[in-house]
Amino acid sequence: MYIRRLFQPSHLQRAWRAAFLKQNQCRHRGAPRWTHSGGGPYRAVIFDMSGVLIPSPGRVAAGGENGLWMKFMRGETTKEDFLREFGRLCSEISKTSVPVDSFFSVLTSKEVAKQFQVMTEAITRIREKGLKTAVLSNNFYLSNGKSFFPLDRKQFDVVVESCLEGVYEPDPRIYKLCLERLSLQPSEAIFLDDLEQNLKAAASLGLHTIKVNDPETAVKELETLLGFTLRTVIPNTCPVRETMEIPKDSLEKYLKDLLGTQTTGPLELLQFDHRLSSPTYYIRLADYQLLLRKKPPGTLLPPTCTVEREFRIMKALANAGVPVLKVLDLCEDPRVIGTPFYLMEYCPGLIYKDPSLPGLEANQRRAIYTAMNRVLCKIHSVDLDTAGLGDYGRQGDYFPCQVQNWIQQYRASETSTIPAMERLIEWLLLHLPRQQKTTVVHGGFRLDNLLFHPKKTEVLAILDWELSTLGDPLADVASSCLAHYLPSSFPMLRGLSDCNLTQLGIPTAEECFRMYCLHMGIPPAENWNFYMAFSFFREATILQGVHKHSLTGPASLATTERSGKLTEFMSNLAWDFAIKEGFRVFKEMPQNQ
Repeated sequence: MYIRRLFQPSHLQRAWRAAFLKQNQCRHRGAPRWTHSGGGPYRAVIFDMSGVLIPSPGRVAAGGENGLWMKFMRGETTKEDFLREFGRLCSEISKTSVPVDSFFSVLTSKEVAKQFQVMTEAITRIREKGLKTAVLSNNFYLSNGKSFFPLDRKQFDVVVESCLEGVYEPDPRIYKLCLERLSLQPSEAIFLDDLEQNLKAAASLGLHTIKVNDPETAVKELETLLGFTLRTVIPNTCPVRETMEIPKDSLEKYLKDLLGTQTTGPLELLQFDHRLSSPTYYIRLADYQLLLRKKPPGTLLPPTCTVEREFRIMKALANAGVPVLKVLDLCEDPRVIGTPFYLMEYCPGLIYKDPSLPGLEANQRRAIYTAMNRVLCKIHSVDLDTAGLGDYGRQGDYFPCQVQNWIQQYRASETSTIPAMERLIEWLLLHLPRQQKTTVVHGGFRLDNLLFHPKKTEVLAILDWELSTLGDPLADVASSCLAHYLPSSFPMLRGLSDCNLTQLGIPTAEECFRMYCLHMGIPPAENWNFYMAFSFFREATILQGVHKHSLTGPASLATTERSGKLTEFMSNLAWDFAIKEGFRVFKEMPQNQ
């Protein structure tokens, strides 16, 4: 809760505010900016503390240069003497007795003195680039004799405090003192402040200045001057595409109501460019980092999952100990951003899009694939009744329903006859396996749907639950092995078929299957080829949907032709596994004597 929430109309608060704002009428957005026209290269960034690094409750300028507040900031009077005179001033203004004992508890509270996260990140990046940082603080002594300075001093090369130096902003001497300790000329530094009088004084010495109306915007301006990014770069994101924009004002109001806080600074919105059917966004609002996943626009083809089901499965699995992102809220009201959506906490980590894991050692690659296999076992070990997921899908007829649903979706997006798909559809319906076990099924379990710890081979979260249901767990095992049979040049999903897995340290598909069965304590399935055939059939159907969409969208002719060939390539792979299964059955048939 920021300080402005504390200053609601009352005789006490009105008196405080009047004392704070007296003779300090220059803080408004329309004031002119004072800047130095010199230009870099810059070697340091100087931050004012209150209003730049931490929220500002206001400034007291009563009495001029030799007034009460100025003396206190220069360390010329004690806290007790200040409060006695301050209380008298407030009482005179309000024409009634005003207690001011809580003034310092408000001024030095954690809410007021908490450093803005965006500024913390900026300072870290500046120092990583080899530039110096400094902070100027118009502060005072506390009762324990120490100065009020709620920041981590390790962030700064130079700290200049008014009560220790006996000089107070906007006195030019305080800026000169800071520059001397940095051993820099004014033109080599940038100064950030929220008060025009301070900026004007700094600019008169030759410093380049930035007016801070809100921290986010100020950091963006600082990035432009320095020429490098100061905010945390969110991997796999891009600016929100024009066709995927959502109303930010409505979303920001919803978030503030949900989070129960009055945040400062603009809402930052990015879109994930990863292959996700439901649009997914990164949100930064003040110190909060969130993910938003929304229902895609338009009519959805079966068996597409809804965001409501995703929210339910992730919440249940988190309680069951399966690593998923923490879900915060489900909004089913389409009036907020146009479609239902749900929110999750953002978790930084690594997503490995290339299954060959370039840049890693062989033992690291094997460890990652082992972790992938183990976390799949964790999904399939969830007790459905305990997790409240017994009705999450129909039990016992997974493949009959799945094959029919995917056939329906393929027919809805079919643009031409593909012989391999026609043979495959007929074959799948005739060779449906008997389901041995029913578990939670992810529906698209692959390496690039896992979020890994940046420094350890630990799965932090399993992503993209839109195809999840109850079903045959071996369907997920087969899905996890798709990349083993695709070439590394395959555009939609990079593969491993042309890689030396032994040299890379990556388990073969057969090794992954045996590893899974060993950990789950089950015998290997004899009809493994059916599961692989179905997995490639499902991917071929998805690619066919992409191809049909490209025919009506802005894609080029070459792109459209290529997407059609991808469907045919995938369906031929699926048919290859159907043939392998046919040979296996034939070999196991009793020989005629």
